[in-house]
Formats: sequence, C-alpha cells, structure tokens
Amino acid sequence: MAKSYNQYCPVAHALDVVGERWSLLIVRELIEHEQLRYSDLHCRLTGCGTNILAARLKDLERYGVVRRRRLPPPAASTVYELTDYGQELRPVLHVLAHWGARSLGPPGPDEDLEPGWLSGALRMAFPPNPTDACIEFRVDQEVASFVEGEARAGRAQSPDAIVEGDRAAFFHFVVDHDLDGVTLHGDVSKVNGLLATTLRYATSGMGAPEGATAG
Repeated sequence: MAKSYNQYCPVAHALDVVGERWSLLIVRELIEHEQLRYSDLHCRLTGCGTNILAARLKDLERYGVVRRRRLPPPAASTVYELTDYGQELRPVLHVLAHWGARSLGPPGPDEDLEPGWLSGALRMAFPPNPTDACIEFRVDQEVASFVEGEARAGRAQSPDAIVEGDRAAFFHFVVDHDLDGVTLHGDVSKVNGLLATTLRYATSGMGAPEGATAG
C-alpha cells in the first residue's frame, strides 16, 4: 500500500488515491479504452513493472476507483474498468492534460505515436458526449470521428464537418482553439460548438465511492 500524506485535506487525500507514479496513467488508459486486461495495461504502460502495476491496481481497487470484471464467453477473461467514482476523474484528467500540454508543446514530426492514437486523444481532449454532430478528423495518416457523441477510430459516414491537418495543427486546434492550421470542411458551427465544450471542466454531484476504504 502506498504511503499516505496523513493530512486531513482533500488535495492530500486525492494524491493518496491517485498520486502515486503510474496511477493516473492507468486511469488514462481506462478512460481511453474503457476495459483492458492486465496484460493490455502492462503492454501499454511501457516501463511499468508487473509488481508496480499490480500494486497500483490493488490500491485503485481498494479506493473504489477501478474494479475487475469477468467477461462472459467467448472472451472469458478478466478486465479492469473504471467505477463511476473513477469516471469522475475524466474531467480532472481533461484539465490536467490541457495544463500539461501548454508546456509540453505539439508532437514533432519524428515522434512516434501508437496507431489509433487519434481516437484516444479525442476522448481525452473533450468531455463525454460533447456533440451530437458527426465530425471527422484527419490528422496525418490517422482518421477518427465523433459519431453519436462517441470518439471512434475510422471515417464517418456523411460527416457534418471534417477537420484536417497535421499533428501540430491538431494540437493547437484542441489546446488553443486555433483554427488557422487546420482545414475545415462542412458546417463550421459544429466544430466551434465542439470546441466550446472544452470549457466544461467543473464537476458536480461527486459522491464517495461505494465500498471504498480510507487510507
């Protein structure tokens, strides 16, 4: 179990829960992919040893952030997913990602990104169900779309709007709301409406996780 700050402070307690190294990255992966097996998490979190990953998952389960679920046949495997309490970290990571992006800067042309990164980036950049419009993104060789409020890899059928550009332009589009570097096709108002949702970072109605234990 991770060492506690032993302070009666919500910030200190939040750090007790998710402040250990790799904890928030586990949450990030489960936000992006919803359900992952232990082996999938280990593969995606390069550099995180199996002992550390197991310990972090155990702590996150104990605090009610993550749960294990057994999938029925034919999958018949155990996956990890966020609880409702864990899902409330989505806007927290959304704001943290924007904050970190300002000093990180856009990716360089030679920096490797995993195939399929764009749909995950859209989930991280925007709140859940940010638009009822169908918007397609074409960034270098990657294509992803918002369809019925969900970010999905691949092209959309009859999109209302298309956003096209390179990785640096996409970065500035999301972080700075800069439209100069991207090419827009279709209904631009739908794109502006999507960008406006990034201002929704305040959370409300948060409750304590059912069955969670204190430090």
